[in-house]
Amino acid sequence: MKIGIDAMGGDFAPEAIVEGAVLATPNLPNNVQLVLIGKQDIINELLTKYGYQGSQIEVVHAEDVVEMGEHPTKALSQKPHSSISVGFKLLKEKNIDIFCGAGNTGAMHVGALFSIKAIEGIIRPAIVGLVPQKKGGYAAMLDIGANADCKPEVLEQFGVIGSIYAQYTFGIDKPRVALMNIGEEEQKGSLVAQAAHQLLKENTRINFVGNMEGGDFFDDKADVIVTDGFTGNALFKLAESFYTVASERGIKDDYIDKMNYEAVGGSSIVGVNGNVMIAHGISSPTAIKNMISWACKQVEAQIHVHIAKALS
Repeated sequence: MKIGIDAMGGDFAPEAIVEGAVLATPNLPNNVQLVLIGKQDIINELLTKYGYQGSQIEVVHAEDVVEMGEHPTKALSQKPHSSISVGFKLLKEKNIDIFCGAGNTGAMHVGALFSIKAIEGIIRPAIVGLVPQKKGGYAAMLDIGANADCKPEVLEQFGVIGSIYAQYTFGIDKPRVALMNIGEEEQKGSLVAQAAHQLLKENTRINFVGNMEGGDFFDDKADVIVTDGFTGNALFKLAESFYTVASERGIKDDYIDKMNYEAVGGSSIVGVNGNVMIAHGISSPTAIKNMISWACKQVEAQIHVHIAKALS
């Protein structure tokens, strides 16, 4: 298994990325290789700085960097030798099994669509966020930012691919799918939400359990939470802020600790022909370490293969 990582992407790159990779290696299975993509001399210097002497990290040179504020499509077309472009080339050619990056989120999303492309039948790929539940485990929420506006049929498809994601990631036979809304009744919500509810209700591929309110977010009411990227992103970042507030007030709680962005470290793009993971721009070495651990699980789950089979 080869896990490709954009070593130059993120607010604290390349230091945080390289250190995170070094921190991850003691717990990696012997068959897992990390591939750090970026400016070779700088990465090698940092590997020496952090005392790495093993054989599970290799470096692939990439001359350019897509900066956080750059326009995604323009940057990728003008910088074919950037670490993101090289990473997606490696993924497309199957030289790595997953590509992870904490850099420009738009460029990661566009890069996935341009290189490995959307699975046939997918209307819009989505980003999945993991929401910790009070009884343990996580619920998968999609979308958390890739698609701010969604038509009802897109939300219905999120229910289908989210169900497949939960089935093979969490090992749940019939994942419970809920639609985020402002009330439990069918007629509640916007026109889009009402129409999406009917489509989800009639879809025999999924175990739809109805609408879900914000107050149920952590209450184990569903294994898959369906929403548009605007709402999902706002909810996801609100949940993450609970950890920040608790920390600032000196509150230590095992459950709230799971809301720390570092805990999982990365979010998968689902609906494309391969494994792609996006990390926070502010990712610390701990976040990168945990992202790598989660990336291993995503490669093993092979969600894109199961989605392609279901839609064929």
